[in-house]
Amino acid sequence: MKVNTATVRSFDSLPASQQAGMLPNDRQFRRFVAVRLGLTRSRDVEVSATAAAEYIRRTCGVESRRSLNSNPTAVATFQAMRTDFDAWAGRIAQPR
Repeated sequence: MKVNTATVRSFDSLPASQQAGMLPNDRQFRRFVAVRLGLTRSRDVEVSATAAAEYIRRTCGVESRRSLNSNPTAVATFQAMRTDFDAWAGRIAQPR
C-alpha cells in the first residue's frame, strides 16, 4: 500500500487536542500516568486509556480535550505534561 507522504504529519505538528486524543492509546503514556498517580513505581504497570484521558483533562483543567484548541493556559499545561512525559520516556533530556 502506498502512503501519500504529503498528508502525513508528525505528532508534534498536530494540534494539542489531537495529541491529547491520541496519547491515551500509547502504552508508555499509560505507564507514565500510573507512575504520576502514585499507583506504582514500576514502568510495567499501566492505567486504562480511559483513565489516561481523564488524567489529561484533570491535569489541564478542562472538561474536554477539545478545549485545548481554545484555552492557552490549558495548552501550556498540556505542553509541560508532554515535556515531562517525553523526558520520563527517555525521548528527550530531563528538563531542568
